[in-house]
Amino acid sequence: MKLFLSLVAFFCFSTVFSQDGSQKKMAFDKSKKTYELETACGTCMFKMKGNTCKLAVKIKNKDYFVEGTGIDDHGDAHSKDGFCNSIRKAKVQGEIQGDKFLVTYFELIK
Repeated sequence: MKLFLSLVAFFCFSTVFSQDGSQKKMAFDKSKKTYELETACGTCMFKMKGNTCKLAVKIKNKDYFVEGTGIDDHGDAHSKDGFCNSIRKAKVQGEIQGDKFLVTYFELIK
């Protein structure tokens, strides 16, 4: 029985501690241009094609899915004021590459 409990404990600890909990920190770069953009769930609010909820920004009336930060990295996307239920404003830095916006800084405006 002790061996079984030891194996279960070992498995649980190794699973928990093997996951990478570090998230890439986005830092403001004063040498880069900052944009104030509308942001929301691309599929729910901007009616973009897709099967899942994914963060998007609107630039000059064109919508781009965001790479570099996720929809749930800024609160619950399905809450009353979450990205799937409202369009928010954000200060962002990054660049358009193809049909995606590669973000290096993202801060919601209250």
